Amino acid sequence: MLIPKENRKKIYQYLFQEGVMVAKKDYNAAKHHELDVPNLQVIKALQSLNSRQYVRTQFSWQYYYYFLTNEGVEFLRKELHLPVEIVPKTQYKTKQSVGVRPGGDERGDRPFRGDRPPREDGYRRREGFGRGGPGGKEGAPGEGYKPEFRGGFGRGRGAPAS
Repeated sequence: MLIPKENRKKIYQYLFQEGVMVAKKDYNAAKHHELDVPNLQVIKALQSLNSRQYVRTQFSWQYYYYFLTNEGVEFLRKELHLPVEIVPKTQYKTKQSVGVRPGGDERGDRPFRGDRPPREDGYRRREGFGRGGPGGKEGAPGEGYKPEFRGGFGRGRGAPAS
């Protein structure tokens, strides 16, 4: 498909800037929801990049998801004449201070789940449940629970005799 150079440039600039792109599987849509370009041209331009392995495509629930690969970054840098210092948003390094664990406080001294002491309220340690029950048996609580099989219409069984 022939795509005008200005539309291809808009698609490539947006893809390089974000690092990802989403397009609805609607070939008759007048415009892409993010760009002022026909949706069909966006899909076909990215399909071309996919065939050259510059993007990776994932299709789900009538939407195409395109992810820029490392080779695609290099290709778009050459195509758009960009310096090496400029990278897509998906490749930005996040700044994390040393010593802070995810979900921890500023000092990083909040213990992980495995470091926590046992709960004091006896949760799941009540009498009659699990290993904490009488005799240390596991299983259903109480003596009154006795499941039994009464037969029935299963696979390979005939109708009941009458």
